[in-house]
Amino acid sequence: MNKDRVKLMELRAAKADLKSAKAAKVNARKGATKEQDQARLRSSKITANLQQRCLNIFRDSLWGDDFDTFEKTLQEVKGHLYNRDFARAFGSEHYLRAYAIRWSAARSLGYLQVFEDINKFLFEQSRAASEGQSLKILGIGAGAGAELVSIASWLNLNKSSGGVDADKTTVDATLVDIAQWQPISDKLAEAAASMPVLSKYASAAVRAASAPMVAKEEFEARCEQADVLDWNEQTVTQKASTVDLTTIMFTLNELYSTSVPKTQHFLKNLTTSMHDGSLLLIVDSPGSYSTVSINGAEKKYPMQWLLDHTLLGAFPEEALWEKVLTDESKWFRVPEGLQYSIELENMRYQIHLYKRRTPQPN
Repeated sequence: MNKDRVKLMELRAAKADLKSAKAAKVNARKGATKEQDQARLRSSKITANLQQRCLNIFRDSLWGDDFDTFEKTLQEVKGHLYNRDFARAFGSEHYLRAYAIRWSAARSLGYLQVFEDINKFLFEQSRAASEGQSLKILGIGAGAGAELVSIASWLNLNKSSGGVDADKTTVDATLVDIAQWQPISDKLAEAAASMPVLSKYASAAVRAASAPMVAKEEFEARCEQADVLDWNEQTVTQKASTVDLTTIMFTLNELYSTSVPKTQHFLKNLTTSMHDGSLLLIVDSPGSYSTVSINGAEKKYPMQWLLDHTLLGAFPEEALWEKVLTDESKWFRVPEGLQYSIELENMRYQIHLYKRRTPQPN
């Protein structure tokens, strides 16, 4: 890589740093106050009942141990995560179940907000897919169950909100993860398509009104174990060429941490594989950085800058992607009143949505 190109990369990274710092100051001044959260909730179509149903799916399908046994297992998982021993942390089904109960349940609520954030773009995709085809979703690093449940709840929300094509929308989701999440994923998918577990004290009216989150014929989800950084161009094409939405949620920075060149190569293969009009959704922690080695010297770059550098390049107007939505820092705050056996955590995230296109010739 020549010196001029290195200087250009460093200049752009510095500008990205400055932009992020300015945005952080603006956000700090504005604050995500409770009043702003309440205003958002008032404009949202997501109901507390739908959020509670998401949590109930995790409760009904995964809880099995008494609380003391669960807490012991969870502490073991936390220890392995702290030591970055991911092979052990995600190496057994009871560890995966504890992880999903502890973290995926709350995150499914945050992801539902994310899907509402991009709802108008998803609605365009679902309308395009409604002519006898399912909305196809490819989730990268999506095995832990949060994405599965949030997609099912988004589908429920879409149908309950009405609209011309709402009743025609079906979803076909492939969720890929490096760990063997299939047993957990299957339990959650089954619970989402089953009648909810009701209290024996539930009224006749409640029992009469109860229904599955989604119908089985409307929602198909499968979980595949794979390391996407090992996928060659042919595999990426096979997996991504027909999907309408590819998601990479709280996974991209981990991929960059594993290998920046392999991650860049994977993203470029996604670019050539996905069809015009399809969407790429990136959600991650705000302020994520990755280390890049240039001419033997290591430098940290913002994840968002690396992403834009790969997808948009030096001339965004000529790129195969158009960034249609971006926010460097957003909050999902768990509303009061939801019932769950353990504490639910808020989620702070950055979001970037890209739409695949064919550049117009000059």
